[in-house]
Amino acid sequence: MNPRPNIKSLLLLLLIVLGVSVHAVLAKEAAPSAIDPVLEERVMKLSKELRCLVCQNETLADSRADLAVDLRDQIREQMRSDKSDKEIISYLTQRYGKFILYNPPIDPTTYLLWFGPFVLLLAGLALLFRYLKQRRELIVEQPLTEKDRARAEALLESEQEKTTA
Repeated sequence: MNPRPNIKSLLLLLLIVLGVSVHAVLAKEAAPSAIDPVLEERVMKLSKELRCLVCQNETLADSRADLAVDLRDQIREQMRSDKSDKEIISYLTQRYGKFILYNPPIDPTTYLLWFGPFVLLLAGLALLFRYLKQRRELIVEQPLTEKDRARAEALLESEQEKTTA
C-alpha cells in the first residue's frame, strides 16, 4: 500500500474547496430590485408592517428568506399596478391570514394575544398575595413564659461572658 496521497484525490479536494469558496463569495446580498427609489422605499415601509412567514420573528423587510423575497416582489408588483397599501395588506391577509401582520389588530380573535400576559400577571399576583395571607395566618405569636424568658436571659449572659473573655 502506498502511504503517499493520490494526486487525483488531492486535485479533487482542491476543486471542492475552490468551488465552496467561489460559492461563498458569490452569495447574493439582499439588494433592492426596484429601479424606482420611491417605489422601493414604499415597499420597504409596507414590508416592515408584515411578518415573514418563514422566520416568524422578523419583518418582511428584515428577512432574507426566499418566501420573503417573493412576497416583497408581489408587493412591488401590486404597487406598480397602483394598488394602495390597504388593498395590498387586505390581499395578503386574505391569502395568509392575520398572522402576516407584524402588529395584529385588537379584535375578538386577538384579545388573548394582547391581554393574555396582563391577565396572567394579575392572576399570579392574586395567587401570591393569597398564599402570603394564608402563611401569615398560620403564624401564631405566643408570648414567652417565665421559664422560657429565664432560659433566654441565661443564654444571653453566657454568650456575653464568652465574648468578653
